[in-house]
Parts: sequence; C-alpha cells; structure tokens
Amino acid sequence: MKLSPSREWLALAALFAGATAIATAPLFVKVSETGPVATAFWRVFLALPLLWLWTLASEGVARQAEHFRAHRGKLFATGAFFAGDLAVWHWSILLTSIANTTLLANLAPIFVTAAAWLLYRQVPRKLFVAGLAAAMAGTLLLVGASFGQGGTALLGDGLGVITAMFYAAYQIAVTRLRAHMPTASLMAWSSTVMALLLLPVAWLSGEQLLPDSGAGWLKLIGIALFAQVIGQSLIAWAMAHLAAVFSSVGLLLQPVMATLFAWLLLGETLGALQFAGAALVLTGIVLARRSTLKNNQ
Repeated sequence: MKLSPSREWLALAALFAGATAIATAPLFVKVSETGPVATAFWRVFLALPLLWLWTLASEGVARQAEHFRAHRGKLFATGAFFAGDLAVWHWSILLTSIANTTLLANLAPIFVTAAAWLLYRQVPRKLFVAGLAAAMAGTLLLVGASFGQGGTALLGDGLGVITAMFYAAYQIAVTRLRAHMPTASLMAWSSTVMALLLLPVAWLSGEQLLPDSGAGWLKLIGIALFAQVIGQSLIAWAMAHLAAVFSSVGLLLQPVMATLFAWLLLGETLGALQFAGAALVLTGIVLARRSTLKNNQ
C-alpha cells in the first residue's frame, strides 16, 4: 500500500532517529563494567519492563497470546538473529575502533539487497545501486584509517562482518513480521527471546555478569533505554513503512553518528577523509530515497 507523503517522511524521520539512538550503543559497550555478551543481555533485559508495559497497555494480554500463537516461530527467529547480532557485535566493539566496527556491522545493506534479489526476486534499480555504492564508498572513507592494523583489530573486523550477516537477517525478519503485528508486540516478544538466549551464553563464557558500581548500572540502563527501547522500536516501526533495502541503507547514518560520538566523547579522531566519507554516506541515502520514491509511483 502506498503511503501518504507525510506518513512516508514520518517513517523516514523515525528511521534516522532510531539509527542515531543506536549509535550510542558502542559508547556504552566500551565503558561497560560487564562482559560484552552480558552487556547485551542487560541491554534487552532492562528494557523488557518498559516494552511489556507499552504493549500490554496498547493491546492487552489476550491479544499478545494471539500474536504469540500465530507467529511464535518467526518471533523466535527474529529474536535469535538479533541476539547473534548483539553478541558478536559487542565483542567486535572491544577489539577494534567504534568507527570500524560500526561500518562493518552496517554492511548489512549488501546482504539485504542480495537476499531480496535471490529470495524474493526484487531486482534493485540502478539509482538504488548508485546510492548504495556511494554510501559504501563513504563508509570506507569514514573508517579507512582503522584498516590494516592486523592482530586483535583484524579479528574485530571479521566479527563485524559476521554481525552484518546477523543484522541483515534481522532486518528482513522484522520487515516481514511487522506487517502482521504492531511494533510494541514485536519488540516485547523478540526482546524476551533475546534475553533468554543471551544470559546462558554470557554465563557459559565466564564473563562478568554484574557491574561493580552504581555508575556501571547507570551505563546498562542507558544502553537499554537508548539502544533497545527508543532506537530499535523506532526502527521496527519505520521498517513497516519503508522498503527493506532502503531501510538498510538509511541505517548507514548509524556509523556516521557513532563515529561523531566517539570523536566527541572518547577522543577517536576524524580527518578530512572521514568527513568526506560522511558526506558520501548521506548522498547515498538521498539517492536510495529517490529510487524508492520512483518505485512507489
């Protein structure tokens, strides 16, 4: 169904706002007092009360039971994909720079577009391909200084690519599932699945599960509020109203913002090439947007 222009721009604004909120996640992971997978667990677990209050207030218990019975397999898959994304990405954040890991995690558009082509025969338009190329070239410039370090950074880079695969699967699953249930229900159920999967992984890996201080708890609350409740909810809602391939390119705003936050708050420096890369990313998003509008005409 074709959206009204105002509704479409609202979805676009929600996508960008969600990407910006998620861009704070690497900062919290870098300074967390718990292990990387444990931090991922607390991110979703601490968000669950707000998510369930939201969904129960909007639809009630009976409706939630209906959603679970009708879509439990898809809900489990969505939660499992995102649990894998977070677990692998949080390790990557600790092994390489924020700019580098965020870029690699956002290689998801390549995998989303390939999946849409192979599975659903959605051949991308030339204008979209041009936008994707510009966005990817921009992100390469944005983090080019972080490549070639070898050792631990190289392992972090590899984990970043695996993160992108998980994230692409999650984006496709959310887009298709969101057509059958509201954002609140999707976020509550999928986050519950994630918490149930992440806790045993963190425990078996021998990570520190609890923070050492009150400040440590505040950091965990921060990542839960900004990255999970605000960021993921806005993105899940936006994905219901935008094409999956465009949503994945629009989310390339995340590495731009994450790199900016890392520069301002953690002292990770940016040079002229990185600023040029940010401009290219935004150009790619605009081109992809124009391609999506043409497809809807």
